[in-house]
Amino acid sequence: MSAPQPEILIVGAGLGGLFLACILEKMNVSYRVFERASEIKPLGSAIGFGASILPVFNQLGLMDEVNKIAFDGHNLDMYNEKGEFIGGWDMAYQKTKTGYGQLVFARQDMHALLLSKIPSEKILMNKKVITMEQDDQKVTIVCEDDSSYEGDIIVGADGAYSAVRKSLYKDLASKNKLPKSDSEELLHGHICLLGTTEPVDPEKFPVLKESSSVFRRTLPDNSSYTWTIITVPGRRICWNVIQQLSEQTSAQKAFQNSEWGPEANEKMIAEIRDLQSPIGGTLGDLIDASKPETTSRVFLEHKLFETWYDRRVVLLGDGACNAMLDAVILANSIYDLLSLKTEDINAAFKEYYMQRYSHAKDQIERSGFLGKVMFGQTFKEKVYRHLLFNWVPKSIQTEQFHKHVNYRPQLTFWPMEMGLGPILPQKPSRRFEEEQAKNGAHA
Repeated sequence: MSAPQPEILIVGAGLGGLFLACILEKMNVSYRVFERASEIKPLGSAIGFGASILPVFNQLGLMDEVNKIAFDGHNLDMYNEKGEFIGGWDMAYQKTKTGYGQLVFARQDMHALLLSKIPSEKILMNKKVITMEQDDQKVTIVCEDDSSYEGDIIVGADGAYSAVRKSLYKDLASKNKLPKSDSEELLHGHICLLGTTEPVDPEKFPVLKESSSVFRRTLPDNSSYTWTIITVPGRRICWNVIQQLSEQTSAQKAFQNSEWGPEANEKMIAEIRDLQSPIGGTLGDLIDASKPETTSRVFLEHKLFETWYDRRVVLLGDGACNAMLDAVILANSIYDLLSLKTEDINAAFKEYYMQRYSHAKDQIERSGFLGKVMFGQTFKEKVYRHLLFNWVPKSIQTEQFHKHVNYRPQLTFWPMEMGLGPILPQKPSRRFEEEQAKNGAHA
């Protein structure tokens, strides 16, 4: 019996959607990617990938290219506004434990790398999906330009404010099948202004002469702002400024907006441009060295949705690494599809959910914890940070920072990259084992 050959419609050309597309391309599975923007813009700041996702880049044969766009990240250092060291973490420890270091790069470079691996005819730009439909035979997406496309599966990879999620949840709510928590608005705890400079003079910023990434964060004593600089290849500096919102302000900001775009930047820039950078100069120097159209202002949310799929529609999570890990497990589930019947597709998505949910929950909780430590500005968070860096032994701090590295999900139908140290077991591929047994019987 031959394996099913689904037609997959991926909505969203962010890192998660493109990573899934790269995997499907290698699997020789038919897909198309639909992106609402009319052109790809080099947005975002720095991203760091470690042992949880880098083994999959090895499986895809992309590690050499990843290394070309990345620096090793050795330390994450935090300072007060006087330039006095507060604390930090040793990121190099991860390599000794897992065999994979923490690689740091500009988001735009990773996006360009993934994009280069996908045939241009498989990415449809200026396709804003406004609704989707599904029945027992197919799925259909309808775009703002009145075009429509059919397939077997829809993957919503269009972020926290996903049009696919909205359409799916509306349908489930009408049938009283949507959990109450999934219908609640996202609350925003922080606003983040971020960007990446053009190449700048190392004489003005000597940290650019370093061969590894410099990662420094400033946490002032009496401000709602914290700010970070991270150096990446090409004599560039990634930067971000995070403003912590009060609960009242956060509630007022609970509306749809989480775009990678230069909306409403000017007021925030005026407020922070004279702040001192932890590598010299001011934040204004970095902002001025960045193209305005690539500087964006976004809201940061941490929410785990309970509903990930229904019949022929499935969702990827938000956040670069989290969405890419989702893509890995989803690809495994697609590989093991029994048929293109709705019940078999739904069963595959249930398996994806069962394998990923607890780990996604842990990651959300970990991100919340790290957020409090690294940019929390309430009195309670400041006390917690002081106790952590001044009373907790460094070895325990480091171990807690890297406790997640045993989770390294990979594509189970290709040779696994084990690395070093213990690794959490992963459910094997049914189809791969059957094919191996069959090949062995005919050897």
